[in-house]
Amino acid sequence: MAFVDTLLTRLPKPVRSLLIKHRELLKFAVVGGVCFIVTNAINYALKLTVLNRNPVTALIVAVIIATIVSYILNREWSFRHRGGRERPHEAALFFLISGIGVGLNALPLWMSRYLFDLAVPHVSLLTQEIADFGFGIILGTLVAMVFRWWAFKKWVFPVAEARVRRLRPVDTGNDERAA
Repeated sequence: MAFVDTLLTRLPKPVRSLLIKHRELLKFAVVGGVCFIVTNAINYALKLTVLNRNPVTALIVAVIIATIVSYILNREWSFRHRGGRERPHEAALFFLISGIGVGLNALPLWMSRYLFDLAVPHVSLLTQEIADFGFGIILGTLVAMVFRWWAFKKWVFPVAEARVRRLRPVDTGNDERAA
């Protein structure tokens, strides 16, 4: 973490204090950013190839894959000090909540395409793609992210400092047993 420490020392004290105070949220946001990129890459790869007639399915598949990445990164980095549950129970809750998040993520795109008819032939291809991005990627992701942040802290990783990892003593080279 030398990079993070160096970065923090270069920031003004009020900003540094704010970042340290909200480090868990910032880590969650970084994981979200990584998963946002994963979601978009997979979504557009599917949407522009094998699932070009099924944009909601493409988005759901992309979000499911990103959710698996999210569990690993959130458990091992964002919420690594939290827990309070055994791993199978924690994982089950994570994926249940994430499943609800998948639905929340897909709902705005479904509404855009099928409720508001923002799809070809009712609108131009450009309008359809802008609506898909705005509703499916931006709005859906924001709604799901807020829900997940709240639910993960409340149910999946409820206890702060539950998994504090003890640091091992550093070997200084002075072996008292040899003396």
